[in-house]
Amino acid sequence: MRLLRLERKRTERSNRRFVLMILEPGELLKFGDPEDTLDKILRALSQATRDTDLKGWYRHGSAIGVIFTEIAADDENSAVRALSAKVTDTLYDALRVEQINQISLSFHVFPEDWDNDGPDGPANSTLHLDLASGTHKKRILALLKRLIDIAGSLAILVLCLPVLAAIAIAVKLTSKGPILFRQTRLGQYGRKFTFLKFRSMYFGNDHAIHENYVKQFIAGAAGTEQTGPNQKKQFKLVSDPRVTRVGQFLRKTSLDELPQLLNVLGGEMSLVGPRPPLMYEFKHYDLWHKERLMAMKPGITGLWQVEGRSRVKFDEMVRMDIRYARSWSLWLDIRILLRTPLAVISGAGAA
Repeated sequence: MRLLRLERKRTERSNRRFVLMILEPGELLKFGDPEDTLDKILRALSQATRDTDLKGWYRHGSAIGVIFTEIAADDENSAVRALSAKVTDTLYDALRVEQINQISLSFHVFPEDWDNDGPDGPANSTLHLDLASGTHKKRILALLKRLIDIAGSLAILVLCLPVLAAIAIAVKLTSKGPILFRQTRLGQYGRKFTFLKFRSMYFGNDHAIHENYVKQFIAGAAGTEQTGPNQKKQFKLVSDPRVTRVGQFLRKTSLDELPQLLNVLGGEMSLVGPRPPLMYEFKHYDLWHKERLMAMKPGITGLWQVEGRSRVKFDEMVRMDIRYARSWSLWLDIRILLRTPLAVISGAGAA
């Protein structure tokens, strides 16, 4: 897992792909002479791999992993076919046909092709098993986090029913269009889901202005910082002509976020976590930015909201999300939840 994580880091810097091959012998190592069979498999893999390729247990005793480093081929399918043919040929030289029929081979290319992975995105954590295994070790704490999400979101929804009703009426009476704004966002492992907010913009407006700003903001282009009412620099569209008068208040107080409690109840989001990115935002991500989607579910609030919000550049926001995921604990979630009301009341960095 350490080597897999290291190769991901190298690829993020070099943009040279690697391929993870997983060989699962199935029942082959349980009968006959398992040590001899394993030795034959390992010798075959040694013949089919380079000295720079990495070999070891992917799952100890049940699955062998090989990381084929620095795959230069532009077409990942041709690279996988070539590797598959090479490994299969050496296995046929070392084992009997009935033995080979029990072996399962799978190939996984990093970075994943997020655009061609179906409607739900690359929800496969095979290439990020170190992140998944970290969560598995804390499965009791993860269950407690989910219970807190359910109990907390239900409690807030019940307590805020009058506020929710008042906001719904205000949105409906002051501008045409639906009360709720629905938008496709990306959750953990790139799963797509319908993100809910109170509508704060005029209905049917053009999103090009925001998409262009997001592109420049992610690229760190000069001029993306704006001067807010407090004369401090903010990395946000301060005077957005698409926003209604009611919407300005909702955004300033973050009350437009309340419907996301329904996303939390549905398990698509958590109370605390990284913000879920927009589809057109994600298109401009560097490879290392995508790690913020892997380790944790997206949240309504998070480290960025209470420490940085719109006062920091995009790269720093991503680093905050990654730092949160790596140091996650229930106590950290509680601290962020306790700090959130003050951040909302102060309005620092809000629209």
